[in-house]
Amino acid sequence: MRTILDAHVAEPGLAVVEIAAADDATAFAVQQLLAEHCATARADRTTREPGEPGVRLRFFADLRQAPDA
Repeated sequence: MRTILDAHVAEPGLAVVEIAAADDATAFAVQQLLAEHCATARADRTTREPGEPGVRLRFFADLRQAPDA
């Protein structure tokens, strides 16, 4: 995965969320749960790391804003 930049976590309330799950459906379900509580820049695809189980999904969240902001 790409490097997390300073801008991604420059202020309190900003977060980079990385989910490890057995499958795409589970990863996207967790992303949806978090998106219902805060503003997110959603990911549209998962990645697989060679030699590691399951999938990974990374997205950005802003806890300072409501989901529809």
